[in-house]
Formats: sequence, structure tokens, C-alpha cells
Amino acid sequence: MAREAGGILLEGYGRLHAPERKGRIDLVTEFDRRSEALILRRLHDRFPGHAVLAEESGLHAAAAAPVRWLIDPLDGTTNFAHNYPFFCVSIAAEAAGHLVAGAVYDPVRDDMFAAATGHGATLDGAPIAVSAVSRLEDALLVTGFPYDVRDRPERHIPLFQAFLTRAQGVRRDGSAALNLCYLGLGRFDGFWEGHLSPWDMAAGVLIAREAGAEVTRYDGGAFVLEGGEMLATNRLLHPEMLGVIAGARGA
Repeated sequence: MAREAGGILLEGYGRLHAPERKGRIDLVTEFDRRSEALILRRLHDRFPGHAVLAEESGLHAAAAAPVRWLIDPLDGTTNFAHNYPFFCVSIAAEAAGHLVAGAVYDPVRDDMFAAATGHGATLDGAPIAVSAVSRLEDALLVTGFPYDVRDRPERHIPLFQAFLTRAQGVRRDGSAALNLCYLGLGRFDGFWEGHLSPWDMAAGVLIAREAGAEVTRYDGGAFVLEGGEMLATNRLLHPEMLGVIAGARGA
């Protein structure tokens, strides 16, 4: 399903877009909607008794559904709208409150990341694993800013500045799902972001975890999809990054 939806995104990649605004900097295009519509049709045909939470159309509930699917039909819409080649399709399945399977497909690079609980994570079928970087000063980190950054920059800039002055480098490239996959692949060593939605994180969190990552809240507590905030690392950097977050937040 992710690969098929990615084909729809490739049809639109490179075109001149006229996206709609869902907020001051939150965009949606016809390709978000077309990708989501395709995935919803495929899920309805194959799993009619399952629930779905999708970014554009919200919750499609089913009574006593055994599985909930979490869909981001185009993660990185702003990138896509500007023809910046960093966006993806993200699909995850959750059973009894636990993530059990996920796929993230990057159609530009034809990269398929996938994971199932207890079975590891893969890129195009080959196993992947997190990096072995153990010092923050040697680490390449990645983050994103939420859609309220213009209105409440004081919520986000201090933490960004704290990591910027401690790490080897910090990137911000506009797709949380791909960022988490790159963490699992060892391209990034740590990732943090607040105000995320469940569909932004679900598949990427499972892929990163199955590749060996540690994922928690900013205070080190258990990660929950509806919690909004996430710190994900290669495990070795987790204590140090938790310390930076605590210091930046005045804890």
C-alpha cells in the first residue's frame, strides 16, 4: 500500500503546486488526499473491521476493532509542495495498543523501510541498525519545528539552540517519519521533536525501535503515541540528550 501510494506522489513530484493552507504554515495538496484515498480503499477492501486514523480525514472507527491503522499519506507536504526531495508515505498497524507493523516509503529514492515487532527493521529487505556514536559532540542530530513555531518560538528555540551548541551538527529536513528511519539506519544519531501527531510517528517509531533505538518522552518516561513529544536515540546518547533537554527546560 505504501509503495502504491508513493507512486501517486511521484506523479505530482516536480509539478507546480497550489497547496491549500490548514494553518499558517501547515499545507495540504491534492496528492495528500489522493494518496490517503487510495490507502483507505485498500484497507477497507482487505480489513473492513479495522479502525483507521488518517491525517487528512481523521478517525474511521469500527466497533471493537482489533487493529488500528495510522496513516500519513504524505509526510513532508511542505517539501513536496516546493519539490524538495524529502517526503514519504507512512503506514503503521497497532493491535491492543501496541505498534506491531510499519512501513515508510520514500518514492524519490525508492527506499522501503519496514518493521514488525520482534522481527527487526529493514531497508529494502536488508537489516538495519542504529549507529555506535557515544558522545553528543560527535553526533549528527535531527529535529523539526511544529506548526506553532511562529506564534510560540520560545517553546522551541531554546532546545534547538542547546543541541546546536553541543552536537556535531543538527539537521531539520521536514519529515519525522523519514528522520526516524534514518536514525534506525545510523545516518542520524538522535532525534527530538514536540507536538507531533500519532500518524507522524507510528511507523517510524517502530522501525527505529526494531533497529535498536531507544524512544521516550522528554523526561525519560514511557513514550506514548498521543503524547506529542519524543526523544529517540541510538541508546548510547540517550542519557546525555535527556540531560540537555532538562537543562534547556530549566528542570
